[in-house]
Amino acid sequence: MSNYSYKALDADGNVIKGMLEADNASSVYDNLRTRGLFVVDVKKSSIFLKKISDKLLTWRIRRKDTIEFSSNLAIMIRAGVPILTALDDIIDTIDNQHLKSTIDDIKKNIEMGSRLSDALELHKTIFPDILVRLVRIGEETGRLEGSLAEVASHLQKLEDLAATVKRALIYPVFSLITTGIAVIFWLAYVLPKIMQVIRDLGVKMPLLTRILYELSKITEDYWYVLLVIPVLIIPVWQAMKLRSASRYYLDYIKIKTPIIKHLVYNKLLALFCEQMRLLITAGITIDRSLNVAADVMGNEVFKRAILEAKLDIVAGNRISEALNARTIFPSLLIRMVAIGESSGNLDQQFNFLATHYYKLVDDFSDKIGKMIEPVLIITLGCVMGIMVAGVLLPMYDVFTKLAK
Repeated sequence: MSNYSYKALDADGNVIKGMLEADNASSVYDNLRTRGLFVVDVKKSSIFLKKISDKLLTWRIRRKDTIEFSSNLAIMIRAGVPILTALDDIIDTIDNQHLKSTIDDIKKNIEMGSRLSDALELHKTIFPDILVRLVRIGEETGRLEGSLAEVASHLQKLEDLAATVKRALIYPVFSLITTGIAVIFWLAYVLPKIMQVIRDLGVKMPLLTRILYELSKITEDYWYVLLVIPVLIIPVWQAMKLRSASRYYLDYIKIKTPIIKHLVYNKLLALFCEQMRLLITAGITIDRSLNVAADVMGNEVFKRAILEAKLDIVAGNRISEALNARTIFPSLLIRMVAIGESSGNLDQQFNFLATHYYKLVDDFSDKIGKMIEPVLIITLGCVMGIMVAGVLLPMYDVFTKLAK
């Protein structure tokens, strides 16, 4: 299948732009026409542009918007409100224009005979796969409001987990940035003036002072490069994440970097266990559950390990044995899964594990600032101590000569 960008008009004359995956342009035309749109233009698009477009749309519609939508829809359906009426009411209360147009498109598809799950699947760049799957199960079992409530609760846990990780990283990142700017300012502005005075006095500079003098000259001439490099790291990092091979090594670095690995690794384990708990409780088979979990991990190392484990399970191995063959999974998880298989309460074991790893992330996020603060202070103290020593050593020689 290829990616196609399109431009169309709705019944009110509003311009709608987007991207779709299809076998050919004709399929895109047919898809848009069934949604009641007048097609203006369809053209083939690159995978890179598709990923950029998906990322921009994800930024416009945040996870909390999806949580609010799922929760409100669950409440209204439980109250007996027809789904089309519920969607109309939700559209009227939404401020995010992108989400509003998306839900309006879902409503139109339902009016034309689509199921809610099928209408949601047309917007899979916005709504996570687990939402689509659980809504489909809810439609089949007659528990749609329960499935929507479960998804809203699950997404809220993910939102809380992401907020915890961000909160933990704010202080270290801020400290590194301010320290780097201070060092660059010292090298580019303060040190050259002091070094010039020392050179004018004709004092022989020791090795440490000469090294600092050379560093100050480089920093003075190319200070802007040192400020631009950190800014360029972000787009380069994002570009590398578009390729599976480089993404694997970047994700491997994340879970192996000292201190940070405890935060990222436990977060991924909590996410995996929470996904498995929710999917197993919903009655989804293990192989399908592992497929869904692999797609939402956001880490290539875990994704490959989960998919490899799935192949072993399909081949007849126990879940615990398949996971144990991958070194990425800790022994606690393996033991709990093995007990869950034997006792028949695998969903409860995954619930215990998810709660356990959530707590580890929470506890570590509270400690990380206190752990990194002394390291940063010592590092900054050593850097400034070296700079001061490099300045004072030749000055000491000057004062000694003057005293004689």
